[in-house]
Amino acid sequence: MKFKKGDRVELILRSEKRVGTVEEVYNDTQKCKVQIDGFPVTVTKLQKYLVKVEGAELVVPRFADDWINHCEQREYDLACLLDYGNAGMPDEMYGWLISSADNQELLARAWMDGYEVEKEPLYYVQLIDHATGYLNVHYDNQKLVGSNDEASEYKTQFTESEIKAMNKGEAYWLLKEPVEEVEGEA
Repeated sequence: MKFKKGDRVELILRSEKRVGTVEEVYNDTQKCKVQIDGFPVTVTKLQKYLVKVEGAELVVPRFADDWINHCEQREYDLACLLDYGNAGMPDEMYGWLISSADNQELLARAWMDGYEVEKEPLYYVQLIDHATGYLNVHYDNQKLVGSNDEASEYKTQFTESEIKAMNKGEAYWLLKEPVEEVEGEA
């Protein structure tokens, strides 16, 4: 797990669980200097003995959420969730899981503590270089060109997988334009 200055962490000190704030990170020795809440002292601990206190839910990619749901439906345990040899594990999940020990820890903590699914980026498809030149998909799947404003009867913002699944999706993907999040939304 990677830590940075200011991270809130949990650790065991004098046989009790304590919470503190990371003051310094020593990546060469894999240690962190931590100011313990309620104590006038700092301690230096190996990073493997620290657990990041998450202010918000853990965030996992969509495919990890799909895998967790698959395992829960089959009443698998944590060991099965992390089993690389599981024949049912999708390639994308397998690749992500073995790419980093941090991903393995993230998946295990998400399984035990709960999580949120990573928001996929949204895109407009600009067919004509004009304010009303965006792809609009009507609720009955009819495609037309119009503004990029969302409305209840048609959709103008799409994920990568939605665009690529469309007829001519690869061509549409070349015309993508990222949707910029307005502050205060999300």
